[in-house]
Amino acid sequence: MLQTIHKERIILGIDPGTAVMGYGLVKEIGSKIELISLGIIKMDNLDDHMLKLQRIFEKTVGLIDNYKPDCLSIEAPFYGKNIQVMLKLGRAQGVVMAAALSRNIEITEYAPRKIKQSITGNGNATKEQVAAMLKTLLNFTETPEFLDATDGLAVAVCHSFQKINVSKPAGSKTNSSGSKKSYSGWETFVKENTSRVAGIGKVKK
Repeated sequence: MLQTIHKERIILGIDPGTAVMGYGLVKEIGSKIELISLGIIKMDNLDDHMLKLQRIFEKTVGLIDNYKPDCLSIEAPFYGKNIQVMLKLGRAQGVVMAAALSRNIEITEYAPRKIKQSITGNGNATKEQVAAMLKTLLNFTETPEFLDATDGLAVAVCHSFQKINVSKPAGSKTNSSGSKKSYSGWETFVKENTSRVAGIGKVKK
């Protein structure tokens, strides 16, 4: 009897910021994901914006060289009223992308609402709700110093959840392009872990 070989890949997720940058790494083994690491990179002690960008680049390259991720997922720009804040955040995101490109790492962007929807089933979920769900999904109890760390981890988990379910039987539903439907991971998790989800509190869908 042939054994099923589960392909592994490591995903680096980053939530860019000019004061604090959150990151998380997960290992995907078939349809399962395991936590590797999460943390933050602080830059609030730097006054010069260019020095902050330099640190973001160096730290991102360091994460890539240390953990050897197969891909990078990053939170896409959001639109706000403060143009200067948007500009600085956009630069931070660009520097993260440049760091990944310098190591030939595949990059995928996700809107904040998409990330929240994938993790909690609610596109308007709070950072606290996202963090609580990640603890349940990945079975860790440590409370990060900043929610930016779990925000970074959420981007990585969101990317894992977008993988097309190649084992879905023939005749299954397809999207408009004719390809098999990609499941969010959240729906599957809820079906298989009803009691665990019930203990987290009310997370609206």
